[in-house]
Amino acid sequence: MSATLAEVSLHWKRAVESWRPPVTDAPTHAFSDAMSGAMHMTPALSDALTILGAAGIVIPAFARLKISPVIGFILVGIVAGPFMLGAMARETPWLEAVSITDPGGIQPFAEFGIILLLFAIGLELSFKRLWAMRRQVFGVGAAELLGSALLIGLGLMATGNGLAAAVVLGLALSMSSTALVIPIAGTSSPVGRAAFAMLLFEDLAIIPLLFLFTSMGGAEGLGGLFTVAWKGALVIIGMLIAGRLLLPHLFAQAARTKSPELFLAVSLLVVILASLATSAAGLSPILGALVAGVLIAETEYRSEVELVTAPLRGLALGVFLITIGMQLDLNALAADWPTLLLALVGVMIVKSLVTATLLRLSGSRKGTAAETGLLMASPSETTLILLGAAAVAGVIDREAAAFWQAATALGLTVTPLLAAAGRWASRRVDGRAREEIPPSASAGRTVVFGFGRVGQMVAEMLDEHKRPYLAVESDIDSVIAARQAGFAVLFGDVARRELLDKLELGQAAAVVLTMDDPVLTARITRQLRADHEALPIIARARDTDHAATLYRAGVSDAVPEALEASLQLSEAVLVDIGVAMGPVIASIHEKRSVLRSQIMAAGELDREPTLGRRRARDSMAKQK
Repeated sequence: MSATLAEVSLHWKRAVESWRPPVTDAPTHAFSDAMSGAMHMTPALSDALTILGAAGIVIPAFARLKISPVIGFILVGIVAGPFMLGAMARETPWLEAVSITDPGGIQPFAEFGIILLLFAIGLELSFKRLWAMRRQVFGVGAAELLGSALLIGLGLMATGNGLAAAVVLGLALSMSSTALVIPIAGTSSPVGRAAFAMLLFEDLAIIPLLFLFTSMGGAEGLGGLFTVAWKGALVIIGMLIAGRLLLPHLFAQAARTKSPELFLAVSLLVVILASLATSAAGLSPILGALVAGVLIAETEYRSEVELVTAPLRGLALGVFLITIGMQLDLNALAADWPTLLLALVGVMIVKSLVTATLLRLSGSRKGTAAETGLLMASPSETTLILLGAAAVAGVIDREAAAFWQAATALGLTVTPLLAAAGRWASRRVDGRAREEIPPSASAGRTVVFGFGRVGQMVAEMLDEHKRPYLAVESDIDSVIAARQAGFAVLFGDVARRELLDKLELGQAAAVVLTMDDPVLTARITRQLRADHEALPIIARARDTDHAATLYRAGVSDAVPEALEASLQLSEAVLVDIGVAMGPVIASIHEKRSVLRSQIMAAGELDREPTLGRRRARDSMAKQK
């Protein structure tokens, strides 16, 4: 990134000094002021208040609305930034408490958030996985960057740009956002794996592109590139050797203290030293963070490191997203919105088509290609860096750089919307999967809603007892994998009333709700019970409170997974420590009876809930 870790430390020091009480000849007065509660609002303290307030409000509010908090943080940046509340604060001083008055002061912390993101990505990788991805990274990733740059550059030349400007803008606009795409898609799904391979190549290409732009401006860029290459190779080799030898011992000492604070400190020390090492060699600090994450992933401390660094990483990424919103001047966008929108849409169309085509040629299914293409369509935060470097080198003029930087910031803002559009396109492209099993075939079947680990286990047990079933799942990847494994799975979204009607559930033997969504489960239960009074509805519940809610909604049986797991664990513990099996089983039944009574009271039921056990017991009694 443009700012090194040294700059982060410098800005942190300045920020601390900005709110530190001034040193006077009477320090006791400062101490007494602090003890009495006196505090002066400084720009740094105001910015920190705005950021922390945004994190405390945006994340829970948007999570409740089931909207990505990415959009919320960007909106906070727009509203609290220098073009809205920040500008109004000059005339209305009290607005300084809810605006960001020093955008440059928080930029290093935002870039540190990207460093921590790459560190977290490294924790999910291993050298074996990286080696297995080499073809995707240097094959599809390189083709995606160069192919998009070629088509965008040709389009820019057709509109009157020179060759040098077209090359620079094409390469810069072909980059995609690691900081937004990876949190949205992850790295384990087919879309996440495809996107990560291309993003990894782009991150590796940042430094060579910076040197290329410098050389195109007339500076000695290419010679410096070779110097950076051999220095960087030596640094990375040294990191690999030192990491293998030192990291296990370092984290072992931290683990023995059983102090989460020390573990966090050691983790941050490793990532900062690794980032400083690659920065000193002329490479990007995010490359050092990635290598540090991969090295720790090879140890047994990976999970603990990931847990202790997650809160700091989330907050720092929130700061980065706020800085993206702060770059959007809505007045300037409104003044030139047709040209800006046309340029951005053109870039996104080119990138989507190139990415989707390459993924299809490499063997990805159509849905994955379509979703990844849309997700990777907008430019990147690194585009802003490359555009700035090209403007400084004189390859493009500053007006062109400012125009494309505004387009990039707007593109970053709509990335979550592109992700949603990609998921919709994936379902539409792969929609044929839902037609291979006729919905009318649910007659006489047990219909299972959701085909995760719980739904699959239910289907396996039904199949074991030769009972017909039909599962319904909204994730097309899970549907395809289940079909290949021989399961009868239908693609569809059970939240849609049209699908429930089409399934003709009145003819089904029973409906099993296995989704891990309490609100959706209760809503579907009420709909099914209103339409089918005699239909057996068996639902997965999180706990006894959720089970009571489901009984009130109309389920026949609700099985609290936390309750059953706890009872089985208790039974295993008691037997293993020597308690006789008879008393253990009796106490488990007694405890289950107490919990049934609690659910009955909470759910205001006129009968004792079965918790999935009484029906089996009654059937056994009838057989006797």
